[in-house]
Amino acid sequence: MRKEANILFVGVGGQGTISASNLLSAALIELGYDVKMSEVHGMAQRGGSVSTQVRYGEKVHSPLIEKGTADYIISFEKSESGRWLEFLKENGTVISSDHEIRPYSVNMGKEVYPEGIIEEMQEKGYHVKSVDAQSKALELGNAKVANMVLLGMLAKDLGMEKGLLDRLIEQYFKPALQEVNLKAMDLGYSL
Repeated sequence: MRKEANILFVGVGGQGTISASNLLSAALIELGYDVKMSEVHGMAQRGGSVSTQVRYGEKVHSPLIEKGTADYIISFEKSESGRWLEFLKENGTVISSDHEIRPYSVNMGKEVYPEGIIEEMQEKGYHVKSVDAQSKALELGNAKVANMVLLGMLAKDLGMEKGLLDRLIEQYFKPALQEVNLKAMDLGYSL
């Protein structure tokens, strides 16, 4: 398992960004790491940007990730990965859903959605893992578990045992939501 990391979760309100970061933080604490987490809701209730910063290691003094120091950006909406890219360190990894949520300003024709953002990051040499987490979640029967697909991908990349996250899903989620979240975690872990 990776001994320390700075992980930036980014998305749009309602995508489960905070739930995923809370679950990861609980797992890291169980593994004995010092964990600090900071969340910014912004205009989350209106579909606005949401970010959560998770830092873990032997000793962590601050929950905040400075620009150029994130080991990972976990993006629940693909344009958010581009918006936060300046926080990624040179050899960092972007794990992004290929899902688009077009803001009101784009739908009204006042702004343009940044097409090709994933491809652009790859062309610039960034290490990007992209998956249509929303479609994968829909195949499992619940679009809201896309966050667990991405968390599963991150857990695998960190070298975290999947069983720990499975156990925490069973502990923290209502029984009616456990099975679909477990399947989503399995799927992400296998990608």
